[in-house]
Amino acid sequence: MTVRTAAGIASLAVAFAALGCLKFYEVAVETPIHAKLDVTPFQRVLVAGFLAGGSKAIDPNTETARLLRSQLRTKSQLRVIDADAIALVDEMDKRLGTAGPQPTEEPRIQSERDLEPYEAIFSDAEYWKKLGDEYQGPLIVTGSVLFTEVSKSGMGSRLVQGVDQFGRPTFNEVRAYNSMKGFALIPKFIFIDGRTGAVLYSESFHEEALYQESQTTPALSSYFELMDKLLPGFLNTLSSQKIRGTRILLK
Repeated sequence: MTVRTAAGIASLAVAFAALGCLKFYEVAVETPIHAKLDVTPFQRVLVAGFLAGGSKAIDPNTETARLLRSQLRTKSQLRVIDADAIALVDEMDKRLGTAGPQPTEEPRIQSERDLEPYEAIFSDAEYWKKLGDEYQGPLIVTGSVLFTEVSKSGMGSRLVQGVDQFGRPTFNEVRAYNSMKGFALIPKFIFIDGRTGAVLYSESFHEEALYQESQTTPALSSYFELMDKLLPGFLNTLSSQKIRGTRILLK
């Protein structure tokens, strides 16, 4: 059934109900979504750390590791290992020969293109197996997190609510030039077998939060707003989830 068809049926239901021909009931339903990764071989999970970059307003590595540990403690059956987030950028800087004082305070990684030479660490099975051996072969969660400032401008439209001569609400579309700013969050979560160092699964996300240019929004608040949108997708990798919605029944 297409969205247009469903909308048409719903409209007819409302019309018939208004005429007294039908009654309709809104019923809550839950749709199960199975886990993307079989984690039964593991009893423990280590959120190791992330290649992080973008805005210097927050530390995406530390914040992401802390948030995922908190979520996994309450929404996963795996035992979460308490450990400091590894500074993977520093590890790769040593390997690439780029370690040392930075000429500016800006992070080395500013874009997805900057990430490319650093991502070689994820294919280093020996490195991850050695780390896994320290924690009895857990499932390792790692990856990359870019948190960047964005701005967009151009013509847009919005609905303006009003009232007609009979006091009924009306909605008019108004086009205007808008200037928006905000943040983009681009994480890539990589799941590694701590017993072998092999990559088991990876998944990327992209979320943006834009605000009126005159609005002041703290970077950390925006970060949590964006993470809140993609956390269900992350958690669904490790465990089955339920999506809640509603359906209309006619009688």
